[in-house]
Amino acid sequence: MARMHRREFITLLGGAAIVLPRPAAGQQHFTIGLLNTGASTVFVGPFMAKLEELGYREGKNVVLDRRFAEGSTERLNEFAADLVRKRVDVIVTLGTPAAFAAKKATSTIPIVLGAISDPVGVGVVASLARPGGNATGNSLMAPELSAKRLEILRALAPGISRFAILWDSSNPGMAARVHETKIAADQSHVFLHVVGPRNIDELEAAFTELLNLHPDALLVTTETFTRQHLARILDFANRNKIPAMFEDSSYVDAGGLMSYGPDYQEVFRTAAVFVDKILKGAKPADLPIQQPTKFQLVINLRTATALGIEIPPTLLTMADRVIE
Repeated sequence: MARMHRREFITLLGGAAIVLPRPAAGQQHFTIGLLNTGASTVFVGPFMAKLEELGYREGKNVVLDRRFAEGSTERLNEFAADLVRKRVDVIVTLGTPAAFAAKKATSTIPIVLGAISDPVGVGVVASLARPGGNATGNSLMAPELSAKRLEILRALAPGISRFAILWDSSNPGMAARVHETKIAADQSHVFLHVVGPRNIDELEAAFTELLNLHPDALLVTTETFTRQHLARILDFANRNKIPAMFEDSSYVDAGGLMSYGPDYQEVFRTAAVFVDKILKGAKPADLPIQQPTKFQLVINLRTATALGIEIPPTLLTMADRVIE
């Protein structure tokens, strides 16, 4: 009879309750909150693949609570607060704003920084070696990358010396990246013009500004804003025959000329390793921040042909992947 009453109770709840599979005897059940600044799901695949290698199965011993804010700070704060109310076991963040939202929402639930540009510089952690507090994870900062991107672009043709960088100036995580690029430009004795649009109107104004300048090449940072407006950015650069360098190969898959940056698949897999360690009892404060060790050069030959650019054989030899 007690069993009958329980069934009737669940039936009355209708769709309001989700009954999860009961874990096997002795098996723990964890909930992971995924807090994404943007809307891209590119990180979920490699993250989940690594979790499965480590013994976690969604719906069996782990539940993923996915939250995608699509660039809205207000939604990020709401999502972070909700994950804390649900008492998830760990929060994985993607992007600097998501990290801020998670840190604001909790000082006790472990936070894994799945991808953030400069966690020390923006104050999310105390240092790379000793993060302190409740957050650890990946830092995408690698000072030599900015100089390398300029070097690769200069190899396209002799005389390239006027560069521009496009970034979202409302994103504090990218400020250090732009600063590094300025330093690299000064050391290379080349001109660098900075445009930092924060919304669509400012982006269109930035395009006009760039048209007047007509740089030899354009660098574009990887962040929610540029991903949201990638089609516009690609159309502008390609239509005006401006070679563009990106940080993420997915931008090149979409039609960009080239990218040089971390192997993001590996970055997201590393985030899963952090999650595993924390779920097994490690404290974020004791886990040093990891920096990328694998970098990839990807070149889109179709785009190069459309731009009228012949990629030097030396760059093609350096490339990890060539899109033909």
